[in-house]
Amino acid sequence: MRHLILLMALPCFGSDLAARINPIATKCRGDVSLYVKNLDTGETFGIRETERVRTASTIKLPILAAVYAAVEENKGKLTDELTLTEAEKVSGSGVLEGLSDGVRLPLKDVLHLMIVLSDNTATNMVLEKFPGDLINAYLVKFGLNDTKVLRKILRGEIASGHSREGKMQEFQRFGLGVSTPKEMVDLLEKLEKGEIVSREASKQMIATLKRQQDNAGIQRRVDFPVASKAGALEKLRSDVGIVYAPWGRIAMAITVDDLPPSGYKPDNPGLLCIADLSAGLVDGLRPVQGEP
Repeated sequence: MRHLILLMALPCFGSDLAARINPIATKCRGDVSLYVKNLDTGETFGIRETERVRTASTIKLPILAAVYAAVEENKGKLTDELTLTEAEKVSGSGVLEGLSDGVRLPLKDVLHLMIVLSDNTATNMVLEKFPGDLINAYLVKFGLNDTKVLRKILRGEIASGHSREGKMQEFQRFGLGVSTPKEMVDLLEKLEKGEIVSREASKQMIATLKRQQDNAGIQRRVDFPVASKAGALEKLRSDVGIVYAPWGRIAMAITVDDLPPSGYKPDNPGLLCIADLSAGLVDGLRPVQGEP
């Protein structure tokens, strides 16, 4: 099995993650920001973990959590039907762009497509019903003060659906959304522990994250169950998720920015970097021999 090979290749350093991870990060062809936490032991490690980063599609995870919170406060129902319109269709990942105008889908199904296929059109449909300012208000309630939805996904070169922060000059460089690795892990921990919304709703969101189909980053060299959401831009790759290892639930958020343009293939150097980092983080957070 892949993880057995990994364990033999990487000797156990216990809590000394810096000696293991920093050399991997140094070899990456972009700027690495990350944060990791073993949710069972409390052990953490970070590199620029509180600095703001571009989220790309990882912002869809905070959107998902905020929508579930809004539903729990009776600001909508998961059974509410959303109508697909030409105005919301955008290119990139997903399938809704190719469907007929007027198709109606329950909110729950649109959220499912937003996460599992990272459907960009689905994301815009959700943000049409739950605007960025509403999403961001919930994120503040969650304690995520640096995590913001800034706008809808671009339709060609046209930006729309800006939140209040999305109209500010200081946020222009972040594009779709902004966060920090630490806050993404904080959100994952709250979800895993059922602290964002009800425990049942949290379980539903985690189950959706486990079904997402992008396995080129965190999941690439980790042979354990993973609940995650990835993001990609021309010079950026990111992935946030929980690895369910036998020795703990390892929550992590990794962003590699300022990459050389390398296309959107699975062997993108940013994805390879994330794969190496996540494998090292998971194995490095094993208890050393003699620990419980």
